[in-house]
Amino acid sequence: MVGPARFMTLLSCFELGIVDAIQKKPGQTAAQLGEAVGVKPDAVEQLLFLLVKERMVACDERTGGYTLDALADVPERDLRRALTYMNMIKVVALRQLFYLTESARTGTLVGLKELYGAEGTLYGAVAEHRDLRESWATLMDTVTARIDPWFFENVDIPAGSRVLDLAGNTGLGAIHTYQMKESPGLKVTTFDLPEKEEEALANFRAHGVADHCSFIGGDVFEGIPSGFDVVLIKHFLDMFDRDDVFRIVKGVHRTLEVGGQLHVMVPVYPEDIHDTDNYNVDFFPAFFIGATMGQGGPQKLSVYRRWLEECGFTVTQAISKDPAEIPNDVIPIPALLSATKER
Repeated sequence: MVGPARFMTLLSCFELGIVDAIQKKPGQTAAQLGEAVGVKPDAVEQLLFLLVKERMVACDERTGGYTLDALADVPERDLRRALTYMNMIKVVALRQLFYLTESARTGTLVGLKELYGAEGTLYGAVAEHRDLRESWATLMDTVTARIDPWFFENVDIPAGSRVLDLAGNTGLGAIHTYQMKESPGLKVTTFDLPEKEEEALANFRAHGVADHCSFIGGDVFEGIPSGFDVVLIKHFLDMFDRDDVFRIVKGVHRTLEVGGQLHVMVPVYPEDIHDTDNYNVDFFPAFFIGATMGQGGPQKLSVYRRWLEECGFTVTQAISKDPAEIPNDVIPIPALLSATKER
């Protein structure tokens, strides 16, 4: 009962500017803060009760003045990252999850249609709706920038390879591939829906890699380009149910030559689903079924390994990132699976 209320109370204190006002001038009362941010003092006091209870903010009972407590110790980069996640949850998930039951029943995003008049998935709607795009894309770029160094530290891309970044969005993954695995003759191609080409090419030019990175427009379910030595699938397979995952992976297997490599990065559930320190199961089922795809959701690492093998690949590596290396406010536990086509 209290989860959504706590979430929105905390986020509203930031969105209203109350926390910033306290940080800028500690010791202000609810009346002073209300005047500063344009909110009734009574509402300011009510919203701050939770932050005082959780010792994020302190209140001097004698003067009624507010100061930052635990929030004062949070580094700015950590705070901004957490707020980016919270904004995405509010804009992309919280409203749509009102319709989770109907979405699960129909296999469609009922909330997306009710709120935006949009058919299909979130990834199509972001092109038409600025609030969804800014909230979702900002977080996705942040996630990619944070996790790609770990991914590329643990994958082998032979010198001079022809690399395909499958469903690579607007090219950030291709840029990171070239920057982090640069070698003579290395070529990286983003494959995604045609409408993303213009932005991807602009990104390649802006990062000085236009001579090394290219774009192919298409749909993974209609055909995957051939002629590549290495295929990357990042932040994508978890969007689909088993049958579609198999369609994608078998499609990659058909297009690769013998000896070709596949590297997959996905969020994973713990092998022991009872793990109370892991919140992926708390978040992802509702997020995928009710807010982004109408289907999908992560699996255990062992399940992804078995699926790759059933699609004809030989798995050479299956690892997940150490949770101790992941910030406490970040839910996904990423995993990497590397595989080769041996026949």
